[in-house]
Amino acid sequence: MSFSFTVTGRDPGGIARAGIFHTPHGDVPTPAFLPVGTRGTVKGVLPRDLAQAGSTMVLANALHLHLRPGEATVAHLGGLHRFMNWDGPLLTDSGGYQVFSLAHISTIDDDGVTFRSVVDGDQVRITPERAIDIQLTLGADVIMAFDQCPGNPHDRGEVQTACDRTHRWLARCADRWHAAGGLETGQALFGIVQGGSFEDLRRASVDAVASHDFVGYAVGGVSVGEDREAVRAAVAASAPYLPEDKPRYLMGVGTPRDFFDAVELGVDLFDCVTPTRHGRTHQAFTTRGRVNLRNSGWKDCDQPLDPECESPALKGFSMGVLRHLCRSNEMLGAMLLSLHNLHFFHSLMTRIRTAIVEGRLAELRREVLAGTERKLTPDGPQAG
Repeated sequence: MSFSFTVTGRDPGGIARAGIFHTPHGDVPTPAFLPVGTRGTVKGVLPRDLAQAGSTMVLANALHLHLRPGEATVAHLGGLHRFMNWDGPLLTDSGGYQVFSLAHISTIDDDGVTFRSVVDGDQVRITPERAIDIQLTLGADVIMAFDQCPGNPHDRGEVQTACDRTHRWLARCADRWHAAGGLETGQALFGIVQGGSFEDLRRASVDAVASHDFVGYAVGGVSVGEDREAVRAAVAASAPYLPEDKPRYLMGVGTPRDFFDAVELGVDLFDCVTPTRHGRTHQAFTTRGRVNLRNSGWKDCDQPLDPECESPALKGFSMGVLRHLCRSNEMLGAMLLSLHNLHFFHSLMTRIRTAIVEGRLAELRREVLAGTERKLTPDGPQAG
């Protein structure tokens, strides 16, 4: 099987589209949200429960897996799909964002990056070629080019340097991937657009990245400290100008408002740690508002968490029971809330796809955000 992208519906009032991303390990209806399984597992979630929650494609991180247990070990154990016990599509991030987050222990030059391993302190060297080799060995369906995310998206000189380096590294990634067999490897390479908060640099990066005939393209370097309007402006300067017939992936962004903002600009794929990280800190997304399950007011509540969007994992669990699990630091509480949040995100994507086809995306946006952007307390919903 090969890769392809089919548009199945368009928003008559804009550029949002619904589609299907076809991969060797199955189809991904888009827009779609990818849970983050950084080290080969989505924290606190069994693979079988991922599917039940609605996941179709999952992300893992090549750099973290390189550090532990090593890509050779993953390959020896049957490749990443078997390693994760997940037979659906997988995507590996190359590690460019992790290099950004480890700026205090890394050195970047035109050839690559050197840093100290967070696992054992050993010196690690990653070049564009090495990043591709690691991902090819892991065996995900989609692999990402090695890019540089600028530390300050508002520093034009820094952003320009990062863009130029990203484009040179992309050419090297493409050469390595083609030399290994290209699509004959069964793995598709995506390029990543950078450009910080500068519209002209974003547009120039789109041109540079789209000059390569890849299966798909990503928008990177957003949600790294800038406000929401700056994020939206960066996406607006990037996503709509990427090839129309290829999937567009916005990396590391994930709240309901972010989804609507980006879908309206033609984005098809998202990933973020938000649903599982919030679950582990006992925060839940619901149609009535965000909920803190450690709030003492939920102690005697025998109602379900969200009657309008009930996760299969939460059937039979009242809010009072969930609060007890969270307050007692029982791992089941975090597991159940992570699953609920994933179910909520995937259900939202299903509703978005339907709304695009039916021409009521703007209506759905108003309806969803009116609920999700408030806090639900025992005394009722509150703003913010």
